[in-house]
Amino acid sequence: MKSIDLTQEKVITLADLAAAAQADTTELLLSENAVVTPSALEFVEQRKISVRRGAGSLAQAQATGAIQELFNCAEAQAVKEEICNVGRKLWQRQYVDGNGGNISYRIGPNAVICTPTLMSKADLRPQDLCMVDLEGKQLAGGRPRTSEILMHLEIYKEVPEAKGVVHCHPAHATAYAITGRVPPTCIIPEYEVFIGKVALSPYETPGTPEFARTVIPFVKNHNTLLLANHGIVCWADTVTHAEWYAEVVDTYCWTLMLAAQLGTPVSHIANEKAADLLAIKKKLGLPDPRHELKECALCDLPEIPGSIAIAPRTCGNGETSLSGADVEAIVQAVTDRVVAALREGK
Repeated sequence: MKSIDLTQEKVITLADLAAAAQADTTELLLSENAVVTPSALEFVEQRKISVRRGAGSLAQAQATGAIQELFNCAEAQAVKEEICNVGRKLWQRQYVDGNGGNISYRIGPNAVICTPTLMSKADLRPQDLCMVDLEGKQLAGGRPRTSEILMHLEIYKEVPEAKGVVHCHPAHATAYAITGRVPPTCIIPEYEVFIGKVALSPYETPGTPEFARTVIPFVKNHNTLLLANHGIVCWADTVTHAEWYAEVVDTYCWTLMLAAQLGTPVSHIANEKAADLLAIKKKLGLPDPRHELKECALCDLPEIPGSIAIAPRTCGNGETSLSGADVEAIVQAVTDRVVAALREGK
């Protein structure tokens, strides 16, 4: 393999690749944050030159040829095609706009293929994708990786069975996320089986390590999270299945919003029937915080009959809890209302 080391260059232009044309180069070594101009990127693609980022020297690159082999293997090519197909579906469904959203797939114990930054998901091509390790260091790919890959990596670290992650901004589910509310459960069977009790993670600046860590308390028991003031993230055994979950949660939220306009309270599935759905879910190997918590009510019902939004609740798994002061305040409020009602009745 003939390589050219351009790790000292911050911007790679077509002129920088003149030597590559003469030397019959097969590999280009770049720094992790190097920017490749469109004309240079087209040249690399036409010549089928592989790009390795984060290489400290030519010797290091030659010692790690296995990375390029993994990035270009048959499985990786199939994954790249799948990611591009999912990106187009997200765009067509208007779950992403501009360069929003990101997609990834864990192809090895310490290797994740992901979408690049600043690119519309409608325009993705296999050659645009990147590969990073579980710490976020870019290993391969001509474009810089998405900054929000850090959130994906936290999911992969916490959930060994997670293989694909999709993050997007579907309008109806995001509407819940920006109001600090989640949809009630036990209304539509498909939602109960594939999503169920959804969690809401707290807001942090997107792309930061702090943002990535907000999902940690929730992802073991939830395959879909609402991200406060942001969007949603879903994980599954494949990228396609993770995209399915995005469809299910957004359609559910949309349906609830439509039902609320009818002026009639939404009906709920009975607890014993909900238990049947939860049994199906467990058989499919899908996570749900209600699986092992017998004392937790299966259905989250709204405080106001007919409401389609509730405050995030847990089943005692440590995600959130009421303090003693909170409980005391609730008891006092109820007591005051009862006393007031008795006085009015005299």
